[in-house]
Amino acid sequence: MTDADRLADALRPHGGEVRTAGPADAVDGVPATVVARPVTTDGVAAVLREATAQGLVTVARGGATALDWGAPPERVDLLLDTTGLDRLVEHGAGDLVVVAEAGLPVAELLGHVAGAAQELVVDLPPDRLAGGSTVGGALSTGASGPRRLQRGALRDLVLGATVVLADGTVATAGGTVVKNVAGYDLAKLLTGAYGTLGVVVRAAFRLHPVRPDRAFGVAAGPAADVAARARSVVASQLAPAAVEIDRPAGSDVAEVAVLLEGAGAAVGRRAAEAAGLLDGRVQDEPPAWWGALPGGPGTLAKATATLTGVADLLAAARAAEQRHGAGVALRGTAAGVLHALVTGTPGATAGAVGRLRGAAPSPREGTVTVLRASREVRAALDVWGPVGGLDLMRAVKRQLDPGRNLAPGRFVGGI
Repeated sequence: MTDADRLADALRPHGGEVRTAGPADAVDGVPATVVARPVTTDGVAAVLREATAQGLVTVARGGATALDWGAPPERVDLLLDTTGLDRLVEHGAGDLVVVAEAGLPVAELLGHVAGAAQELVVDLPPDRLAGGSTVGGALSTGASGPRRLQRGALRDLVLGATVVLADGTVATAGGTVVKNVAGYDLAKLLTGAYGTLGVVVRAAFRLHPVRPDRAFGVAAGPAADVAARARSVVASQLAPAAVEIDRPAGSDVAEVAVLLEGAGAAVGRRAAEAAGLLDGRVQDEPPAWWGALPGGPGTLAKATATLTGVADLLAAARAAEQRHGAGVALRGTAAGVLHALVTGTPGATAGAVGRLRGAAPSPREGTVTVLRASREVRAALDVWGPVGGLDLMRAVKRQLDPGRNLAPGRFVGGI
């Protein structure tokens, strides 16, 4: 009996399917052998229990919009397709809470809660949202967008989760109400871990009422000036929902856009004040680049910095271009979470990433993590860079997945 046959036998009582992997069933270039698509939590547990008993490596896949982020897994014996877990379990509109299975596309969740004038403030990049990014995939990659400035990233909005561990154990942490903060915060622990600690099968999130009116303050100028103006808005009493900066590759000029949300004429007044601080203008629509990652071929990295360190990061991008001959586009929140698209040879890219890391000399001051890169670029640099707490992360991995059966090598330190 083959591995696939044993997996199919384990899944059969719970529904779903097991099939031989095809050419499209790969994770960052690493081909899978078998694909399982369970439709229940018990099915996920049965498949993982059998896979681990066989010593198989399992990697979970949702909408496949970010499978080339992180590092390639060491191998993929079993690709666990979560799209069969696609139910919206509960929408407690009165409590501003939604519970959804991991395979539900985020766009569908947003569409459902919009009917109650509510939203999950996740702000996925438009291409991931349109591509079918799922609830589980968004959690696995630690998604966040422009409005994290005021309402936090997705990890701040997750209230609880049901998770299946490598040995098939089903664990539940957190709850479905905002006041529930007791217990081991497994949901936040798994957010951004690239599926290396467990497979999320269900999650509960805090929602927000939709704010009906919005306006933008927009300005452009030398990158250092833009960073200073953006910082003044973040520190102001205007309560901006988002303050975003865009610096195209090769440019000495950057653009800043401030989002003000609320109801009525007060939004326009606040936008006018923001535009005054920016020495810019007010407009009803966001700039074309708003909310999107820097696009095109190249190496995609996530850069973090302190509020005052954003200017240093912008300066480092220009210095990297002049020193290494690479292109470095930067875009993200002025509070210090940006994405960089680096173009050039592997050597030039490695040099540019090193220059960006030099703008934040310690993990407490900022980090630069490579999300997507060619194998040649990965060979030329450390994709994770300096990471604080790595020993603790490894200890958690040993506790939750002692056999390294879940996506080994996908996360920092080979976790």
